[in-house]
Amino acid sequence: MTPRHRQWLTRILLALVAVGVGLAVWQRHSGSGSPEGLASGNGRIEATEIDVAAKYAGRIAEILVSEGDFVTAGQVVARMDTTTLLADLRQAEAQLKRAESAVETARSQLAQRQSELAAAEALVLQREAELVAARKQAERTAELASRNAVSQQDADNDHARMLSYQAAVSAARAQVAAARAAVVTAKSQVASALSEVEAARALSERIRADIDDSDLTAPRDGRVQYLVARVGEVVAAGGRVINLVDLSDVYMTFFLPTAAAGRLELGSEARLILDAAPNRVIPARISFIADVAQFTPKTVETAVEREKLMFRVRAQIPPELLRKYITRVKTGLPGVAWVRLDPAVPWPAHLETGLVQ
Repeated sequence: MTPRHRQWLTRILLALVAVGVGLAVWQRHSGSGSPEGLASGNGRIEATEIDVAAKYAGRIAEILVSEGDFVTAGQVVARMDTTTLLADLRQAEAQLKRAESAVETARSQLAQRQSELAAAEALVLQREAELVAARKQAERTAELASRNAVSQQDADNDHARMLSYQAAVSAARAQVAAARAAVVTAKSQVASALSEVEAARALSERIRADIDDSDLTAPRDGRVQYLVARVGEVVAAGGRVINLVDLSDVYMTFFLPTAAAGRLELGSEARLILDAAPNRVIPARISFIADVAQFTPKTVETAVEREKLMFRVRAQIPPELLRKYITRVKTGLPGVAWVRLDPAVPWPAHLETGLVQ
């Protein structure tokens, strides 16, 4: 065998060794070499993403955080320009003052109309009293005239005076009716003015709410992932400004073959081991198992092909554990998720020790 042939043979043997090592590593991480009753899959730490967006269209005035910063719920992370809103608020407050002044004017007019009604009603009583006296006088004069005790002229004069008082009573009653109508009109003007006050007050409150909404706050504890927009940019209503990851909802997504996914139950215990901390085991629970397989081949007629079906699984880290270490939680870290397919099988020692407490 020539030296050149020996060199090629050595290269082939090294390639075979590399393939063997690769297969061993793949089997370890794919779960084919897992202990009885356990399965594993590779995955990455993920978290729910939240967008902090502008409620209304406007220009970004200030961004108070940087990418990677940890923020708490309610913390102001950005501010929108409120110059136009402040001008609208001043205008609304001026309208409110004008409406309140109109209410006072309408109430004064109502009091005046009520006084006029009271005067008209008093005049009616006066005219009715005068009519009663004139009627009695006319009756007495008519009786005396029938006995020639007084002249007929006197009787006619007293009768005419009585008719005049009747007309005066009718006129006074008409004035009362007009005064009552004026009171009703004045009351409606007061109600209308009060409605204007409520409308102006509601407008002021709405603008104040818009100004408050111009301070963009973090809806919950998390970490800034991206600054979607920058200071000075104009965003539309609902336009994204900052992207956060919710550090209270952290999980690892991994894949299991059909045989393992079919035996796994929601709520089952899981153990996560991150590449960045191989000596620390993180407890978790299965919160999601996909009902549709992925990586599905075109034909699934044989058992070998069916083994290629993979189901997406999610292992949720307990919220109380996340709250304890929330400032240290990082997404994107790769690792391995271990699950128990048989609850009666105990965890191996290397998956029981080093649990985060």
